[in-house]
Amino acid sequence: MKTASPPLVAPLVAPLVYVKLVFVTLFWGGTFIAGHIVAHALPVMTAAALRFAVAVALLLLVAWRREGGLPRLSRQQLLATAVLGLTGIFLYNLCFFGALGQMPAGRAALFIALNPVVTALAAAMLLRERLSAVKWLGIALAFAGAAIVITRGDPVAALHDISQSVGLGELLMLCAISSWAAYTLVGKSALKGLSPIAATTYAALWGLLFLTIGAAGSSAAVDWSTIGWQVWLGLGYLGAFGTVLGFVWYYEGVKAIGASRTAVFNNLVPVFGISLAALLLGEQVLASMVAGGVMVAAGVTLTNR
Repeated sequence: MKTASPPLVAPLVAPLVYVKLVFVTLFWGGTFIAGHIVAHALPVMTAAALRFAVAVALLLLVAWRREGGLPRLSRQQLLATAVLGLTGIFLYNLCFFGALGQMPAGRAALFIALNPVVTALAAAMLLRERLSAVKWLGIALAFAGAAIVITRGDPVAALHDISQSVGLGELLMLCAISSWAAYTLVGKSALKGLSPIAATTYAALWGLLFLTIGAAGSSAAVDWSTIGWQVWLGLGYLGAFGTVLGFVWYYEGVKAIGASRTAVFNNLVPVFGISLAALLLGEQVLASMVAGGVMVAAGVTLTNR
């Protein structure tokens, strides 16, 4: 009796997931270019609120198509998603757009590579999660690389005049990374009983509420007739590709190949960010950015092992 041949569909799943994850990092690298354009045309609060107006509309559609809508929240879940909205949406985007208004997009993209390292360090300090010697080495290597990027390759000189190396943009990006670390840690408890799509949609709704309240004053002063198509295109990109499609495909990767293997792809975000900034914005790529970026990527890889 002839045995049935195995299905041909399964082997094609993993390569498709890897392709999607590369595109996710491309989308996220592009957010620095779109954010740079938007941040120089609109007030910070207004820009962030418009981004998440687009994102919330699409997330609600995704939640309805994939899960039949949003579940009713318990009081604890309501509080947890509100904290997610405050940290990962409101504070992160406030710092993100603020930083891009002060510094080059490619330089800002390098900072974002520190996210997994700062999150691991915060988990060790606040949640008492144990870190191995290899992870501590990774953290030290990543922060050493970040110091090279921040000081433009001269950490010793920066100690004598720190204001010349660390400006408002750098401080805002460090605050953005800290906000995202808080979002990630709170998300561990918020996701209990909630799907990633539901938790993210509720967080985005809370974040949009906070941002809309904050943008009420600044939005009234905007001369909307002077806002060009590039800004509207940037906002659409940030909401659709940088937020919704990136999120959905990223969690498809987590489901298919696991969180650790998926997280390694985050190392491509600064690569795409720097490349796109040089190509589209004409920004200069410094040797210190390349050297520091490689060290940060190596440190993140060790920390994620």
